[in-house]
Order: sequence, then structure tokens, then C-alpha cells
Amino acid sequence: MTQEFYSNGKLLISGEYAILDGALSLAIPTKYGQTMQVMNTSSGQLVWKSLDEKNQLWFEARYDMKFNSLGEPSNQDTANTLVKILKAAQNLNVDFLKDVKGCVIETSLDFPRDWGLGSSSTLINNIAHWAKVDAFQLLWNSFQGSGYDIACAQNNHPISYQLIKGLPKIEEVDFNPPFKEQLFFVHLNLKKNSREAIEVYKKRQTNTDELTEVISQITQKLIHCNDLDEFEQLMTQHEFEMSSVLGMKPVQERLFSDYFGKVKSLGAWGGDFILVSGNSTTPSYFKAKGFPTVIPFTEMVL
Repeated sequence: MTQEFYSNGKLLISGEYAILDGALSLAIPTKYGQTMQVMNTSSGQLVWKSLDEKNQLWFEARYDMKFNSLGEPSNQDTANTLVKILKAAQNLNVDFLKDVKGCVIETSLDFPRDWGLGSSSTLINNIAHWAKVDAFQLLWNSFQGSGYDIACAQNNHPISYQLIKGLPKIEEVDFNPPFKEQLFFVHLNLKKNSREAIEVYKKRQTNTDELTEVISQITQKLIHCNDLDEFEQLMTQHEFEMSSVLGMKPVQERLFSDYFGKVKSLGAWGGDFILVSGNSTTPSYFKAKGFPTVIPFTEMVL
């Protein structure tokens, strides 16, 4: 028997960092995601294979059915993380893999791993479905984070996301701006460790209530905005608020001060994708700057 699971990738348009303190945030599932196939065997082994977007094997490991390693995995850090997630899933459902004699699991990404669209969150969501456990609980039992990426993995429409007393409130929103043809996502290829970035934010943060309120208001306006000029002003305001808290210069000031449109960081500041407004000349500008991955809004958003 073969089971197949699929989860969407994610991008956080507003609320980075402040989402952890309960700020209303705008998140979008992407057209890119991750598939996981599970094939039962009688080998007594759990064989794991991970393929990238080019169908190339990038991780492989073998375990017995109690997750003891059989030989050297191709990457020890990845192997440790995988076992951590599988054990967390088993803690949430004691029947997970209980009567399984063996299995081969093959995961397949349809985006480059360095894009930061959620190679971990899509994996956790797929494993949660396989193990029949709550994906949010699996995330929080394995790592930290707001959980918006899990919400994107499970939804096929833009969402607002907010933590209220530690529980996620997820609502589908109609985020389909009339100026979407003038929005692009540019990959910076400057990967940052989200967990480390969160720790920096927590150490610097003082008045969380005030920031949460301001970011929530910006998010509401972004969701309902129908005018590009207003949208750009909101992008700039969001950057200013987070810049003040993080003690970092906005990405436009640091890297693209001569760009005619507006630039907004997404996720861990300085990390993966940025959101930019522009026109048909936008891709050539960023490519000339050494950032060749420029994806139009309509090609990214599910």
C-alpha cells in the first residue's frame, strides 16, 4: 500500500516576528510545496529518501522501526531532526507505526531548498497527516515558531493568522490586489536561521503590546488595500516599525537604495524572499544586482 501526502509552501507578507506576540499577520500558501509518499514493506526497516526539485537525492537514511540508525545517514543534522519529528509524532499517537513491519518514505520538493518556502513545515505537516496527529502540536513539540507555516501548508487560499492565548486563529482572506501584476518576490539567497533570529527579536523587544497593535492595523489595511501607492506606504511603514525594534536597517536602505519601487522584507529579516513593487523592468534591475530569482506575484501565490 502506498500513501501520498502534499503540503503547500508559505510566505509571510506581514507580521514577521510580531506574529509571535499575537500580531495579526497576512500569510500566503505558495504554488510550490512538498510531496511525501509512504510505501509499506516487510523489511523491518524505515528507509528515508529526500529528493530536491531536480529529482536529485539530497538526503538518505535507514533506521530500524524504533528509529535507531542503521549505518551512516547522508547528513547527520538532518537525520537528527527527522528522528526528533518522528519521535514527537509517536508521542502524540502511540499507535503510529506500531504494527508496521517496514516502510520506504520518499519526499519530493518542487522548490529549491534554499528558497525558504517551508521545507521543514511542509515535512512536519505531511508527517502529521501520516501519523494522524495535530500538525501544530507536532511543530511545537519539535521546534518553536508561530505555526503560520503549518496553516499555509493546510490552506489553499491567503489567510490571516493570529495567536490568541497561544492558539492559532486562521481566517481565509480575499487578498487579490488589483495591482498584483506590479508585485514580485525576489530571492536574496542570504539564508538566516529563523530560530536564532527569533531569539534576537525576543531579547530586543520591550513594548510588545504597542508593536502588536500597530502591525495588526497595518495587516488589516494590507489585506483590504486596492491602491498601489497606499500599499507601498504600508510596506514602508511596516519596515520602519520592525527596523526600530530589530535595530536593523530596512533591506531597501541596505541593498537597493536606488530602486524606484518599494521593498519589504519577509520572514527572518535579511533571509530569503523579499516583496517588491515595480513594473516590467523590475526583473532586469534585480538580476543586474546579482539576484536572478525574481518571481511574479501571480506565479508564486496559490
